[in-house]
Amino acid sequence: MSVILDGSSLTLDDVAAVSIEGDTVKLSEVSVRAMRASYELKDKLLHDGRTIYGVSTGFGDSVVRQVAPVKAMELQRNLIRYHVNGTGPDAPASVVRATLLIRANCLAKGNSGIRPEVVSRLLWHLDNDVLPRVPERGSVGASGDLVPLCYVASMLIGEGQVRHQGMLMPTQHVLMREAMAPIELEAKEGLALINGTSFSSAFAAMAVLRAGELVRFAELCTAMTSEAVLGNRGHFASFIHQAKPHPGQVASAAGIAALLADSRLAMEHHQVEELAGGLDGNHYARLNRPIQDRYSIRCAPHVIGVLRDTLDWARRWVEIEINSSNDNPLFDTTTNTVHSGGNFYGGHIAQAMDSVKTAAANIADILDRQLEHIVDEKFNNGLTPNLIPNFDAGDWRAGLHHGFKGMQIACSAITAEALNQSTPASIFSRSTEAHNQDKVSMSAIAARDALRVVELVEEVTAIHLLALCQALDLRGVADSSPLIRGAYELIREHVPNVSDDRAMEGDIVAVLDLIRSGTLGDVLP
Repeated sequence: MSVILDGSSLTLDDVAAVSIEGDTVKLSEVSVRAMRASYELKDKLLHDGRTIYGVSTGFGDSVVRQVAPVKAMELQRNLIRYHVNGTGPDAPASVVRATLLIRANCLAKGNSGIRPEVVSRLLWHLDNDVLPRVPERGSVGASGDLVPLCYVASMLIGEGQVRHQGMLMPTQHVLMREAMAPIELEAKEGLALINGTSFSSAFAAMAVLRAGELVRFAELCTAMTSEAVLGNRGHFASFIHQAKPHPGQVASAAGIAALLADSRLAMEHHQVEELAGGLDGNHYARLNRPIQDRYSIRCAPHVIGVLRDTLDWARRWVEIEINSSNDNPLFDTTTNTVHSGGNFYGGHIAQAMDSVKTAAANIADILDRQLEHIVDEKFNNGLTPNLIPNFDAGDWRAGLHHGFKGMQIACSAITAEALNQSTPASIFSRSTEAHNQDKVSMSAIAARDALRVVELVEEVTAIHLLALCQALDLRGVADSSPLIRGAYELIREHVPNVSDDRAMEGDIVAVLDLIRSGTLGDVLP
């Protein structure tokens, strides 16, 4: 299938289809005409002698230096070259693909004074999976993602390196092999390519898409935890949550309740009351068991619901951003005018990602607490300590095994790392570029952090799911709800029960693959 770019209708599902699944991309005829018109307007204004930022002037605080039109092309090349100074690890291929797609769509809106041929070359690289090497660090999120996007622009002018078929090679080698000439950027075109939020938005898109799946896995883990501790599924009754009707909370409670339908392990509230006992004619009694579960179970809809609701508005913000003209200046072909502004500022992306990573980190925290309850014999309602097998006293293996003790330690460490990385980045504005960029968004850092936190929460989820499957083995998985048994059986197809202490690193990798490939999500309602 092909995704058609028109600058206005790109969705995050489209981003996933292209950046992850490899769908092809085409420019709409409307966008081609719009780009052509703004390019022609820019060209006319330039040759009329107008002073236009970044077209006939230098960049940033160099705006006071005007150059003749004959120097415009060299100015654009220099703009790209002096920003090629990124550091850190290279961005993942999915993020680079999303960056190319989003930048092409923003330019396809037709306000940026760039030729459609330049944008078509971006799409050629995308469709042929010839991707620039883009270091992750170097962007302050205003004037857009200058440093990382310069690696994209460098590719178009035949410089830098690209990855193709698993190999890193000079861009010029690929162009020579394909008998293609580098793009010769005209006035404003280099600035149009790099002066935007597309790198930040690519990370943000990946974070939102993957965090959306975390919601479902957190609800599964909560339902399985409720079964593992013979919990009170009355905590998820609709009446409770309709009385505090945050949409995400209501939806998460309903999701957990649906997963627990027909469970013979997690009990209705009246069943818990009956097991707890009562006064039986006395003035005081110590109940046989608590009638309420701990907060990490009972309040799970309130925690997961925050992520649900955060993603609802964060997704809207990201989709607005990826369908925006976020460079400067912009050309209005209806009035034949040019406008200088600050649409390159990534404030909405930064704020959205700071919120997403905080809500996602709270998922790691609640799952880590749930894990503690099922491995700790003081709280797990009769399960074995650390979920070790049930050994008879005479079994020579008794006392030698520690089960999931090490897994809980690792889970706690990963959770701490997720929490540590959830500090808001948007508050760390720095004055840069000779005090011209005196307020910047830090959107790229916020978005990278958000995706990293989501990845860490996926690791926490994988460990917790392994422990939960072990707990249900001990408890009797035949009494689990049908939906939970489906998830359990899928995991057990890839990872065996822990019958003796052994290394479990490979188990975590296997479950992570089920999470990240979408395989586990496919068995959930």
